[in-house]
Amino acid sequence: MTLNAGLTTLHDEDIAKHQATAQSLVSKLVILERDDTSAGTPLAGTGRRFVSTVSTGGQRRTREIELARTIQSVRGADPLLSPAQHAVLYRTRRGIQVALAVSDVFARQTNLEQLQARNSTSPLAGEEAGQFKALLSALAYVAAFTLAAYLGATLQGEGEPVDDAVEPDFLFDTPQDALKSLVAALDRSIAGAPDDRALTARARAFSRVAIEGLIARKARFTGLQNFETVHIRLDQDDFTLNGFDVAPGQKRKPLTMTFKKPEEIIGNHIAKYQALKLSKMLMAYDFDRQMNPFVELGGFLFTFIGDGMPGTGKTILIQMLAGLLHEYCGVAGYAFHYENFGVDQISSYQGKSGQNCKEFVNNVMNPRAIGFGTIDDVDQVAAKRSDDRASAGQHEVTAVLMESFGGASTVVRGNCTFGMFSNYPENVDDALRQRAGARWLVDGPQTEGDYIDIFALLVGKNHEIPLGQHDLYAGQEIKRAVSQSYATHARPQEDGLIAVWERYVKEKGKIATLADVGAYLHMIKQAEPRFTGRAIRNITDAIKMRAMDVELPDDWFRDAGSFMHKSYDEKSAMIADLRGPITIEMVLQEINRYADSEFRYTDKSDDAAVAEVIRRERQRERAIREIETMKREGRWQS
Repeated sequence: MTLNAGLTTLHDEDIAKHQATAQSLVSKLVILERDDTSAGTPLAGTGRRFVSTVSTGGQRRTREIELARTIQSVRGADPLLSPAQHAVLYRTRRGIQVALAVSDVFARQTNLEQLQARNSTSPLAGEEAGQFKALLSALAYVAAFTLAAYLGATLQGEGEPVDDAVEPDFLFDTPQDALKSLVAALDRSIAGAPDDRALTARARAFSRVAIEGLIARKARFTGLQNFETVHIRLDQDDFTLNGFDVAPGQKRKPLTMTFKKPEEIIGNHIAKYQALKLSKMLMAYDFDRQMNPFVELGGFLFTFIGDGMPGTGKTILIQMLAGLLHEYCGVAGYAFHYENFGVDQISSYQGKSGQNCKEFVNNVMNPRAIGFGTIDDVDQVAAKRSDDRASAGQHEVTAVLMESFGGASTVVRGNCTFGMFSNYPENVDDALRQRAGARWLVDGPQTEGDYIDIFALLVGKNHEIPLGQHDLYAGQEIKRAVSQSYATHARPQEDGLIAVWERYVKEKGKIATLADVGAYLHMIKQAEPRFTGRAIRNITDAIKMRAMDVELPDDWFRDAGSFMHKSYDEKSAMIADLRGPITIEMVLQEINRYADSEFRYTDKSDDAAVAEVIRRERQRERAIREIETMKREGRWQS
């Protein structure tokens, strides 16, 4: 398996063989390090230091380091290590083992292994000697970076004191030298820690400082190109190394959320139905192939937007979808990551909002987990590009989301989905909104039966009030409710689209062929300029999703072996067997659903603009009246 072709998995046997070396480094090592004379000698009574004019920067001295004893001294009165002390010592030793194992992988995938073999028989010379030295230094750099990243990712703690960490006196001659220099700096950083909490915090701070120092020195090394795109995974420690782009952070806390069951949602039939389907689609993802059969067969929903009035059920839909995915991932033993991007991540520092948003996208798109990302109140988080009143941070978020959801480098694997939610979708940038592959109208309860059902559900059972003449929850039966909801889109709902539909029927008659469909789409485009080629792609994706409108049996998800742990080809065949044909009724329903949403957004936007003009005109007329009054009373000063 090559470094830059997907994921490399480290196995226990690759790590265990380095245990003796790692144990020796944390027990006792002797290192030759530079004298730290740059700070100078403090001068009594002043805030200054005396710095000798004689350069001693080249002088080095040996130092004996016993990391295990330094850790033990934090609680010197107790001969046993506390859990926190043991964690620092064990994670350091384990991190050294992992770093050496990663170095082995790097050596195998470059020319270094062959050069090492030839150098052991006779010293290399010329160009080969230079190449060998450069690759060996790169190998040392990779080992140092891996250890620093491993400590930061696996040590649990709160807070990272800035002043207690010492940057290593980096050595890059060999991987062992690099690791020795890190252990020496870690020993200095944690020495004198007053308690366990400070010990862990200083170790985490050391990890951060070491990574920053390594990143600053990266340009000095050649031969690191292969490692830039590396994806190395150690499942036992929940540790992933993704090149040098983002230093791995602290392990994520368990998901805490109030999950909702589908039967707790009244109304919103199509949105609820598509959320149910989407949760099962995501669970078809194959971790070995890193692809989902639904992406290749058609119908996978990568992005969607849900809009509706406040209080109609957008939050409860998020809780339902997250709850279903959390439950399915628990059955399958998969990692599940939910994350929301909100206004609290908009920063006043230039570029920071975009970085936060990109980190959010990368976290959700992690190919080693099932991901669900939401952008609640997206109209407040991402600004229209034409909005001069929006902050620079909001514009940065818009740019990142547009590039991530439909950019040239976007890769849809089928392991994650992103949902944008808003009470005012007309305020979302047109290009960003069109990157949403599906439109979920979250309009809440609609019929008399819906209101009876929701009241009966929310009032609970602590009463003896009779139900009356009503079949409770009969209208919420998902298949019947969805078929009725889809049927309502056989004809348009919004006034603007109704006018287009009626004009087409009057001029050309019934829509029955592909040519008729194209002509209808062109007529919509003439009435609504924002109905572009991207809108057509979103409609065809929705049609394919309807063709894949297969009800994956619940039995497939009750245990991992029935479906989720089968091979990619087996899952793809099982899904393909359930696929149905595309019909003209289906096509018209999806065209009208999507086009209705565009006309709805336009109408809302126009209504808001008209209301603003009326408000300003009323203010102007009121101002004129007050000015006239002030002139009559002699209070007007022109």
